[in-house]
Amino acid sequence: MESESESGAAADTPPLETLSFHGDEEIIEVVELDPGPPDPADDLAQEMEDVDFEEEEEEEEGNEEGWVLEPQDGVVGSMEGPDDSEVTFALHSASVFCVSLDPKTNTLAVTGGEDDKAFVWRLSDGELLFECAGHKDSVTCAGFSHDSTLVATGDMSGLLKVWQVDTKEEVWSFEAGDLEWMEWHPRAPILLAGTADGNTWMWKVPNGDCKTFQGPNCPATCGRVLPDGKRAVVGYEDGTIRIWDLKQGNPIHVLKGTEGHQGPLTCVATNPDGSLLLTGSVDCQAKLVSATTGKVVGVFRPETVASQPNLGEGEESESNSVESLGFCSVMPLAAVGYLDGTLAIYDLSTQTLRHQCQHQSGIVQLLWEAGTAVVYTCSLDGIVRLWDARTGRLLTDYRGHTAEILDFALSKDASLVVTTSGDHKAKVFCVQRPDR
Repeated sequence: MESESESGAAADTPPLETLSFHGDEEIIEVVELDPGPPDPADDLAQEMEDVDFEEEEEEEEGNEEGWVLEPQDGVVGSMEGPDDSEVTFALHSASVFCVSLDPKTNTLAVTGGEDDKAFVWRLSDGELLFECAGHKDSVTCAGFSHDSTLVATGDMSGLLKVWQVDTKEEVWSFEAGDLEWMEWHPRAPILLAGTADGNTWMWKVPNGDCKTFQGPNCPATCGRVLPDGKRAVVGYEDGTIRIWDLKQGNPIHVLKGTEGHQGPLTCVATNPDGSLLLTGSVDCQAKLVSATTGKVVGVFRPETVASQPNLGEGEESESNSVESLGFCSVMPLAAVGYLDGTLAIYDLSTQTLRHQCQHQSGIVQLLWEAGTAVVYTCSLDGIVRLWDARTGRLLTDYRGHTAEILDFALSKDASLVVTTSGDHKAKVFCVQRPDR
């Protein structure tokens, strides 16, 4: 574990002057202290040898097919009702834990489930392209590389596999420790994952060149590569937060003790330019962190639990926790979703609660629509909801699952939401509206 001097964790939280907010211009700026000369954009690629950071030309893969309503297999559950979905993917035989869309065309999905299976399939009609075979434990992580040429799947036991999408052939696999999270690098064929032994792994795919970033002796519970592609933020079960330099392999900042969380980290997010981080924990707190200085510049806690005493080390809230969070791309707003069903919209410029929107059951995940102040939530009641963060008003909801929603993804143009559920199904909802 790093010393206090190298982590800077014992330093007092800096004054809010570290952040400069510009009123109605809705711009957030972090004043960097001695940033130094910028590194070339391909530093990480050079470090990992022959990685190509250049985007390939967009393939003109249009979606010529119309929407096809898949036949619905009857699923017995307590949420029977109308089905607003356009397509249902029903090849999983148990709960479907994760979904990701291919970032280049947004025409393909990969889903993984409790049935130890992962599938790549087409959104327009639910047609199976291929199965990501060979897993022997629940597939909890799945995602496409930045250029949509590769797809990775990871199961709870730590077996990771990568396939070439066009050839449908497996090109790489690795057995790490019990898997906590997995994410592709935003600009290179580099895969990162966090495991229960505290390691964060980084591989160049498919040749397998590897680095490890050793955290504390506890699970690396969540992680995110920053937009610059040179750093990653990782949260741990002991409440610590580390910002890693991916090239040098050392932690740039470590937040622990009062600077960190008083319970396991559950989620992390970055704003679009990577200057700010949000971290969430079972301690019900969301912390706003400067990625430049590594200092906490704001702490958010829902009013409904504000009177609860602080949790002791290792204790968890029995009734609530932060489950998901994220930044709005057009206004200085952040959204935090809680297990008790609260969606809190915070104003970053004043660090105050702007709106509190209540769900009937716990929020599983939230996503902001790009270029707007609309935030999407999915919850344990099986419903997807769209909220106007400016007013706190519910815009619409989408139903169709007969069990809890466990994950969802949003297309880049915000025309589609793809959900996965405990009812063994994945569903595609068309959310484009003429009035939006």
